[in-house]
Amino acid sequence: MFELILLAPVDEVETLSDALEALDALSVSVEDADAHTADEQALFGEPGMPPPQAGWARSRVVALFATGALAQSAGRVLFAQDFFAHCRVVALQAVPDQDWVRLTQAQFAPVEITPTFWIVPTWHVPPAQARQVIRLDPGLAFGTGTHPTTRMCLRWIAGGAQAAILDLALGTPNAGARPAPADLALRRLGRVLDYGCGSGILAIGAAKFGAEQVDAVDIDPAAVEATRANAEANHIELHAGLPDCASGLYHTVLANILATPLKVLAPLLCAHLAPGGHLVLAGILSRQADELVAAYSPYLRLKVSNEEEGWILMTAER
Repeated sequence: MFELILLAPVDEVETLSDALEALDALSVSVEDADAHTADEQALFGEPGMPPPQAGWARSRVVALFATGALAQSAGRVLFAQDFFAHCRVVALQAVPDQDWVRLTQAQFAPVEITPTFWIVPTWHVPPAQARQVIRLDPGLAFGTGTHPTTRMCLRWIAGGAQAAILDLALGTPNAGARPAPADLALRRLGRVLDYGCGSGILAIGAAKFGAEQVDAVDIDPAAVEATRANAEANHIELHAGLPDCASGLYHTVLANILATPLKVLAPLLCAHLAPGGHLVLAGILSRQADELVAAYSPYLRLKVSNEEEGWILMTAER
């Protein structure tokens, strides 16, 4: 592997990045060339939204190539382009060989959802206290349990299911004698729809906590395949497919996406929710709560049930 490192003004970053990809770069990354100096510039975009600009005033563009010859050829082609007049090549260097698999795996450790419920990569041994485990490796699809939105959804699934089981064991199926915390609904999961399933982690969690049937759908075929593979690895039976596979009414509808698509999907998701059923939405920033309440008000009364690191979990009951 070889890196071609370039310096570019902000106006040329996007053009330069597109050109590098066309020249067979395996990856292209953009960094602040003035990072860790007095001229360092903060540049943030909202989750799910593009950043306010393509790069920094002085951007360091790093392109990774399979061979040194490809990197050299790319540099020569770029030098001849008009847009490259204010750019320059900083370096062309070999990338040291590393065990990339082991390096990637080292970034992922077991994730605690509750003290007894954990997400554990296949190369780790589950913690001794884990009674319920989802085996999940990082892949192309979103959802490894490390993001607050995923953790809150799984905590909702685990908490409510465990509480309902306890109530049944105590002979109090309606839970009238025991008040519930604000973020804990006493319920049976019943028939479950995971809309925008990503890796399938929520669908698998629902199946492990007693769902009668689970349908997991996503617009991305890669996510559907990831869900099927992860379900098989966890010895879980579910049905995964594209969105048109969702049919009929569900006792639980889960959707961990982002605020904008969740607003658009309000009629569809609510149409799939059975009487007495629970809607669980995530991928929402705290400041977006009112937007979601308004979008769902014609159908359900949505409320904030949990919050973590600036993200919220919103739920409703039909």
